[in-house]
Amino acid sequence: MVVIVALVLGAVFGVLRAKKRGGNRLDMAQYGAVYGIGLALIVIFLVIIGERNLGPALNAVPGDY
Repeated sequence: MVVIVALVLGAVFGVLRAKKRGGNRLDMAQYGAVYGIGLALIVIFLVIIGERNLGPALNAVPGDY
């Protein structure tokens, strides 16, 4: 879910940046795709790192030591 949100936010940010630079529709589509994929990849790596480091603590049952 977090990755999908990052993909959409990255795409919106990319489109807005291309529009600000005076790009046409294809420029906006390319910027949106690149920013969306880039931000989604960053979030995927952060989720993987978080799961590896915090996963055992989050899955622990209280009283189960």
